Amino acid sequence: MKQVDVLILGAGASGLLCAIEAGKRGRRVLVVEHGVAPGRKLLVTGGGRCNFTNRQIDASHYLSHNPHFCKSALSRFTQQDFLELVERHGIRYHERDHGQMFCDTSAREILDMLLDEARQAGVAIQTQTSVGAITRLEDGGFKVAGSRGDLICQALVVATGGLSLPKLGASPLGYRIAEQFGIKVWPPAAGLVPFTLQPDDKARLAPLAGIAVECVVSTGHHSFRENLLFTHRGFSGPAILQLSSYWQPGAALVIDFLPDLDLVAALNTSRQQRPQRQLKSLLAELLPKRLVTTLVPVPLLERPLQTFSRQEIQELADMLRCWTLTPNGTEGYRTAEVTLGGVDCAAISSKTMESQQVPGLYFIGEVLDVSGWLGGYNLQWAWSSAWCAGQYV
Repeated sequence: MKQVDVLILGAGASGLLCAIEAGKRGRRVLVVEHGVAPGRKLLVTGGGRCNFTNRQIDASHYLSHNPHFCKSALSRFTQQDFLELVERHGIRYHERDHGQMFCDTSAREILDMLLDEARQAGVAIQTQTSVGAITRLEDGGFKVAGSRGDLICQALVVATGGLSLPKLGASPLGYRIAEQFGIKVWPPAAGLVPFTLQPDDKARLAPLAGIAVECVVSTGHHSFRENLLFTHRGFSGPAILQLSSYWQPGAALVIDFLPDLDLVAALNTSRQQRPQRQLKSLLAELLPKRLVTTLVPVPLLERPLQTFSRQEIQELADMLRCWTLTPNGTEGYRTAEVTLGGVDCAAISSKTMESQQVPGLYFIGEVLDVSGWLGGYNLQWAWSSAWCAGQYV
């Protein structure tokens, strides 16, 4: 039986940073990971370049049933704090659109940085270790049944992540631990995930696979302007992934393929200047040809502009600027980048990440009901929540 001060379940982004901070305080820290190696999900983030934070971190970029919960942690360990750590290790990085920060070379550099910091802080990491029964001890500590022997700890940190990307070891362990101790768990769902289409729509739109177009995609009160990518299964791309976290099953998407253009005015002007010009000639200058011929009936495309009435021009504009389609669903956890829902933040201290009803039990990172937008927000939440817990465990 092994005894430590702090036992952290999960060697992902949040688990490793929390371990580093606790180790710096002289705590005896053990991180257990059921996978074969630490940080496997971290290595695939940002297409392997690790979108490790964002220049524009703000609570409005996060979804939670307790929308104010994330503010404290994000303000106490900021994106600049993490950037300074990256710079100390000489990791070269660059900024992309919307403030997204990426490694110049590989996500491996971020993982190596964390592992190096963990070694310097005296942190022990034990992989291929599964966790069984967890028992609260009379002195307030915990006994954890591990596949390599029982573990005793004063502070138990749950950094097990969500359900996204199951091939990389995602599991519901963190939710089960919360429920064991009477902590509410909001139902999890896939977020930042591509949409699938109804069979008829899928067949009609399949020829568009590979086309990407900048547009505004909306559902309910939420809209995002970025690229939409047509796939063999449905829709992907940044605009779709962002919107998927807000989409409700059965709700329609409204897509504006020409957000910068007053199409009615453009059609009227062109009709006056070149009345014999066919509609398809004008639209081919604005959108990919395959997309135009899919969205607009061919007989209309072949008509001269002078033959269109004002009502028909308005209908054409609606066709391209208010195109409406109801997805069949999402691709689910298999391709989701984040898990929505999770451990109820109302039961957790926003200052320490400790359970308010079970002293010594902490939850950090994706297992909590805090989910960020695409663009480095979720990793910053991992760093910030982990840092906060690391000051107290």
